[in-house]
Amino acid sequence: MGMDVGIGLLHTDAPRDALPCDIMEVCRPKVDAFVLNWLQSEVLCKADFWEDRNGNCRICTPLVVKLCETADTWRRFVALVAEYVATELWDSIPRSLSTRVLATRLTQSRKRTVKGSSVPTVHIPQPVHVCRNCAAPLRRRDKNLCSKCWKLATRRNFRKGRKMAQSMDSLAKRSATQEHHRRQIQKWKPADLPAWLTREVYIAKVVPALTKIPKVTIREALQVSESYASWIKAGTRIPHASHFAMLASLAGVGKAASRRS
Repeated sequence: MGMDVGIGLLHTDAPRDALPCDIMEVCRPKVDAFVLNWLQSEVLCKADFWEDRNGNCRICTPLVVKLCETADTWRRFVALVAEYVATELWDSIPRSLSTRVLATRLTQSRKRTVKGSSVPTVHIPQPVHVCRNCAAPLRRRDKNLCSKCWKLATRRNFRKGRKMAQSMDSLAKRSATQEHHRRQIQKWKPADLPAWLTREVYIAKVVPALTKIPKVTIREALQVSESYASWIKAGTRIPHASHFAMLASLAGVGKAASRRS
């Protein structure tokens, strides 16, 4: 560990364990790094904390248990420092008083030295991936909510979206869009449609090819709603003939393709 300097004890009698606290300070960077990584990768919820009558915020038992599971890792890190300090103090005793070698029961370093190996690397346990709402364990890392909380959130978002859809701004926007489409249909002439692109050709050739076209592409090309674009993509609704040419172009269906059929 590179600790080859002498140890000077400057502590005086105090109502605390000064030397053990100093030994643990050596491992503080590792603990701080673990805590920072844990806070960045895990989502804490309200149920993880509670407030006492004095206004102090405390950690609840489930979270305390999770953190205590890492105690064995920190014990192994501190053991190296504790045995180093103990060895330095033991070696400071005059050899005339004691010739016995200090045992290394924490790390078994002397035993490992005889066997020609070093202290094994200690891996910090990976934090458990939990639901950000109720802290329930999750199996998949790409999920943020458990099935129960997901259903509640979906129901809540559905009610919120329905309320927004019935607002004055949404109704006015839909009315303006529908008026725009009506004007475009009035300006459109059947002669603008290619002779080969009939309703039968659209159903037989264009609709099957639209299944490979992204829904967002159809929506942006026709300037329609997402639901209407989904219906067109699935073939459950036949749009106005003024859209046939644009949809055939998106699907890659041309006059030559219709002739081969």
